[in-house]
Amino acid sequence: MALSMASLLLPALGCSAQDEAGPDAVVEAPPPEQKQNPAPDFTLPDVHGNEVSLSDYRGKVVVIDFWATWCPPCIFQVPELNQLWSAHKEAGNVAVVGVAVDVEGAEVVAPWIEQEGVEYQILIGDERLAREFGAMGFPTLAIITPEGNIESLHVGLIELDELESLVAPFAGSG
Repeated sequence: MALSMASLLLPALGCSAQDEAGPDAVVEAPPPEQKQNPAPDFTLPDVHGNEVSLSDYRGKVVVIDFWATWCPPCIFQVPELNQLWSAHKEAGNVAVVGVAVDVEGAEVVAPWIEQEGVEYQILIGDERLAREFGAMGFPTLAIITPEGNIESLHVGLIELDELESLVAPFAGSG
């Protein structure tokens, strides 16, 4: 199977203009002695129309993936997030939540998640919410502490080992 240079570079890119830090930037939250950075609470429908709030996950580390069906690199994030979800679902100490920013909503998102084999919770959101969290492109992952604060943002693709290192300090026992 021959891969083009574009297909090799595609996973490193996001689907929007990046800031000066580059496509794989991790934006750390302020040190503990500074003011906490509370995550904006939200209530969004899942693909079946059930309402889900960020506050429903209080007490768990929450990995929020802001993504879109029209974003090719977002496809490459799914297996990593499936593995993270699978590794923690029994303990119940880490939640993985995808927030789709597609304007077409569940009509487009539901078939995509079936096709890509997404195993974690998917909600229907919008770019406005993604921007409230600080997303500068897609995919963007926000790591939320059990207390509800944004610990870090990661713009672009991230691998399982790095995801595990970001959630480990907060995962403790479920």
